[in-house]
Amino acid sequence: MIQVIHRAIDILEYIAVDPQQPKLMGNIAKDLNLNGATCANIIKNLVGRGYLTKANKEKGYLLGQTLLDLSSGAFGYKQLIEIAEKELDEVVGLLQENCMICILKGNNRIILMKKTSGQVVQAVTPHEKDAYDSSTGRLLLALLSDKDLNLFVKQYGLPSKKIWPQADTTARFMEQIEVIRAQGFALIEDMYQITGIATPIYKNGKAIAGFSIYMPSFRFNEEIKKKIIEAAISTAKKLSI
Repeated sequence: MIQVIHRAIDILEYIAVDPQQPKLMGNIAKDLNLNGATCANIIKNLVGRGYLTKANKEKGYLLGQTLLDLSSGAFGYKQLIEIAEKELDEVVGLLQENCMICILKGNNRIILMKKTSGQVVQAVTPHEKDAYDSSTGRLLLALLSDKDLNLFVKQYGLPSKKIWPQADTTARFMEQIEVIRAQGFALIEDMYQITGIATPIYKNGKAIAGFSIYMPSFRFNEEIKKKIIEAAISTAKKLSI
């Protein structure tokens, strides 16, 4: 059994060296010195569990979604992602602005899922971003317990004045955290002139992710602010499970 596990890992690592290039089963068996039938059986099981997938237009195998979900931290959010497709599409259709679902990983907020609008000028945000410089990051930090929040600050420090000028001291940082906790959402304009609002998604009463609507700051005004807050709160409630 241990030998089979090692062989499965060898296959995954072999494919991961050049993840965009599909690997033929015959080449995998030859290069890893595996019996053809054994290699075929391991690959069959890895495909069945989603760790590998058959290439769409070419012969061969690529890393599967399950493995990608494990590495990104998305694996435990499959149920949320499944129900979110329709809800995010509705938000984009209603507001014609981008939206996404994010989690906190280390000191970064990570995008689990996003939908973009048809606007000519788009708000672009990276897959990983400093938690202090994002609405979802600030929201998820505010929803941590005081103990966990203190541990976070001890490990990663306070935000720089450039990223979060109102929170560059411990006292000012906690004031900002309490504001987010009291209002139930985080609304910011980041360093790149993108305005975002984030609201919490709950599972069994615990915040597990943040839902965010974001746009170029030049399109943000008081009229759209009310619509966005209402849409963000409503959608996050629908996504809570």
